[in-house]
Amino acid sequence: MGLNTVAGIDEAGRGALAGPVAAAAVILPPGVTNLPDILCEVDDSKQLTPATRERLFDLVRENALTYGISLVSAQVVDEIGIVPATKRAMAMAVAQLQPAADYLLIDGPIHLATLPLPQQPVIRGDSLCLSIAAASILAKVSRDRYMIELDASYPQYGFARHKGYGTPQHRAALAIHGPSPVHRRSFAPIRAALL
Repeated sequence: MGLNTVAGIDEAGRGALAGPVAAAAVILPPGVTNLPDILCEVDDSKQLTPATRERLFDLVRENALTYGISLVSAQVVDEIGIVPATKRAMAMAVAQLQPAADYLLIDGPIHLATLPLPQQPVIRGDSLCLSIAAASILAKVSRDRYMIELDASYPQYGFARHKGYGTPQHRAALAIHGPSPVHRRSFAPIRAALL
């Protein structure tokens, strides 16, 4: 019997100093021959402009068979570590899929041991696999929107601009204001700001 529900999975925000790590899982409908044409602009989210990602976010959701999106907080990242938190976000996204996945394609060298499903890590999968690229867009846009919301609560850090990554502007704000409750205190630059 062939596989019908193959999910592509990717994360966003793994290297950020603040905010959640996000993950998305996308199952594209099998047998839709023109799907590559419909989703011809879908690519690794890092290669796309914010405006293009926003537009493709809706296009992916409209054309996916099903998708799941999950955010795991900075507090959980600090409690269990970034790699386990990333895997938790991915597993939570997979759990949202209806119909459920029967096979997983995961960006990068990651294995989700908590999921009893056959799975394949795909190095640079967001550049090579359409469903992983679609997941990368859903994860990135969802996380970016969340960071823009956080900017309203913590405007002194500039989250809307750098989305929590360690830019010079962000590091300068950390030096002045110290970490916020949404900073990852287990990450070295935040530990240094606490000294």
